[in-house]
Amino acid sequence: MINGLNHITLATHDVVRSFIFYTDMLGARPLARWDKGAYLLLADVWLCLSLDRDAPPPAANYTHIAFGVRDEKFAAMVEKLQNAGVIEWKTNTSEGASFYFLDPDGHRLELHDGDWQSRLAHYRQNPPPGMVFYPAADTSADIKPSRPQTPRSEN
Repeated sequence: MINGLNHITLATHDVVRSFIFYTDMLGARPLARWDKGAYLLLADVWLCLSLDRDAPPPAANYTHIAFGVRDEKFAAMVEKLQNAGVIEWKTNTSEGASFYFLDPDGHRLELHDGDWQSRLAHYRQNPPPGMVFYPAADTSADIKPSRPQTPRSEN
C-alpha cells in the first residue's frame, strides 16, 4: 500500500538555473546540489532536479504539479513570479485561487490556495455531470457520500 508521495524528479537542461528558480522564486529549501542534479524540499515534498540535456520539452497538456500556498501568501507569490517574467500557461477557472505557470524548462506548475477538501466541498455544491463521491472522501459525519448507480436491467 502506498503511504505517501516519495519524491518528484524533473529533468532540467540547466541544474543551476532550475536550482535558483526553485529556491529563489518558490522558496524551496536546498538539501544538496551536484553537477548533474539537486535535492530540494518544497514544504514536505522532496524535489529532485536531474540534468538531462537531451530531454524533450514537457508535454503541452494539462498534466502539472500543484503546490499549496496559504491564502495570506498567495498574492505576494503570484506577484513575485509575474515580476520575474514567468510564463502563465492557463487562466484559473476552478475553485480556489490558482496561478498556472512554467518553470525554466517548461514544466507546468500551479500555485493553489485550497486543498482536496475545499475542492470536494465546492463540487458537492456544484457537481459536474457524472461526478461520483466515494466514502473515503467523506470527512464530515453529516455528509452522505453519493453512490454510483448500477443500471437496472429492463426485462
